[in-house]
Amino acid sequence: MVSLPLNNHRVRFKTYAFSFTSEEAIGNLGSLKFSQSNRMPDPKDPSRIVTTTTTTTFSMAKEMARSVCQRFMDARFIEHADGKPVSVFPLKGSTWVLTPKGIHVLERFCQRNGINQDHILKLLHSQYNTMRLVILERDPKTDKLSHDRNTIEVIFRRFSGSTPNIKAGSSMSSDSDSVSEYVDGVTGVKLIASRKIPDKTVKNSFSGKDAVDWLLDCCTTVERKETLEICSLFIQYGLIQCVSEDRVYTQQHPRGGDFQASKNAIYIFTEKGERINGWIESDRVVQSGEKQNGDPRGLSPPRSSN
Repeated sequence: MVSLPLNNHRVRFKTYAFSFTSEEAIGNLGSLKFSQSNRMPDPKDPSRIVTTTTTTTFSMAKEMARSVCQRFMDARFIEHADGKPVSVFPLKGSTWVLTPKGIHVLERFCQRNGINQDHILKLLHSQYNTMRLVILERDPKTDKLSHDRNTIEVIFRRFSGSTPNIKAGSSMSSDSDSVSEYVDGVTGVKLIASRKIPDKTVKNSFSGKDAVDWLLDCCTTVERKETLEICSLFIQYGLIQCVSEDRVYTQQHPRGGDFQASKNAIYIFTEKGERINGWIESDRVVQSGEKQNGDPRGLSPPRSSN
């Protein structure tokens, strides 16, 4: 993204800022050149500043470049400019923009590496930079997600939000297929106030698809498999429970584990989950009268460490 020009592109009757085409992305990856400059004091003479420039080059075949773009799309770093979901990144004919998640990832990269290109700074200072991404802990050797209870509960508090994100209307209104519905990473997973399932009506429920979408949009997950791991741990730790299974999904994914990533599989928060996310009073109160973690609701600050 640092070496890719981000310009205005017109699609039908609308112009999209900071956008790029499939052809531009694939062409850029086919012959990628990235220069990075670092300024530091001269070890021999601290009064002098030495500038070191490192240039990295890549080259890859067109199909490999398309495959890399596919991974960017699957990780929700980029999306179709008009918001319509596509399952395969095309070689040509499409216009793309960064998602709020993609912009945040790009910002972290630029901050770590001292990158100050004008077109990137304009994007980072624009109205599109809205995400407060949940940075997931990973094993430094295997890159696998951390599964300990404390880490999962931190993710869960952000997943549920400080207050319920309740949407009015029927269950059908929740089954949106749009990409990147969550733009700030603070608003929790969307809940349907009242949803009818075969034998009863449940309140404040969400679908398996809604859960996966939130975790892909608002965390540093890079594939659906990682979101399924996290949701399965939510179930194992007693934070959410299934109230309506999708039997078709179970037949199609016999080894899918405890969680069903389907819009027809319906979940609710357990009482334990609502205590942990601070929606209802917790029994664990410190002497000062505040909940643990220093917040009266028992929540970790959004910008807290991993």
